[in-house]
Amino acid sequence: MPEWLAGINQELMTVWGLKVIYAVAIFIIGRMLANLLSRFLVRLLSHQVTDAALLSFVQTVLNVVLLVVVSIAALDQLGVNTTSLLAVVGAAGLAVGLALKDSMQNVASGIMLIMMRPFKAGDYVEAGGTAGTVERIGLFTSVFGTPDNREVTIPNSAIMGGSITNFSARDSRRIDLIFGIHYDDDIARAKQIILDVLAAEPRVLPEPKPVVAVAELGSSSVDFVVRPWVEVVNYWPTRFELIEKIKLAFDASGITIPFPQQDVHHYREEIVVADKEG
Repeated sequence: MPEWLAGINQELMTVWGLKVIYAVAIFIIGRMLANLLSRFLVRLLSHQVTDAALLSFVQTVLNVVLLVVVSIAALDQLGVNTTSLLAVVGAAGLAVGLALKDSMQNVASGIMLIMMRPFKAGDYVEAGGTAGTVERIGLFTSVFGTPDNREVTIPNSAIMGGSITNFSARDSRRIDLIFGIHYDDDIARAKQIILDVLAAEPRVLPEPKPVVAVAELGSSSVDFVVRPWVEVVNYWPTRFELIEKIKLAFDASGITIPFPQQDVHHYREEIVVADKEG
């Protein structure tokens, strides 16, 4: 090999070797700095925002954006025409976006969830056909924890595409119960028994006042609606205990709760067969 050609090859290897080393260094160091910067920004944001789901979402978006910037800087160090690359990436992104429109819809829905904030981490909600406690809101999906300790992952578009019921949005919640008594029982006495049970329950809020009223004269019972208010955190334990306490109070006072009955009458038909002679 001629000396001049060997010199050129050595020079190219030296130049390109340095470029590759610089590009790798930029990518590695840039990635580390991007992680540190995203964590720092999220830490600053955490002083104003306490929603863990929102902070996790913001950190994920920042990591993705900063990683793209670092990758472009590394490629630029290698001499890649990043302007043309961005155009190619944009066209490819458009094609991928059309192919993955459902996924992009999930991303858009995730952004809407963060902006509109119909719920936050820790809220008990019913959305996307599932009821549970919100654990985190991701870029594509959100994760709910059900009362029986199941983890349910729901696409964000399914959440935004339907109604969202947030049971934790208000401080108090109303318990709706129905009790039926026999037609022969004293209505006023039964009503007073229910009111006494509610008054003895410390978790029942004094305001708004509990409602106890005759709602319907059913086919086999006089039906009362019982509507006390409690704090959200006390809803289920109070509901369960009120049902038990009112039933026991009825039993102690001789108030009967009728249950469906069906009388079946069986008629036996006797068939007499007479033998005929001849």
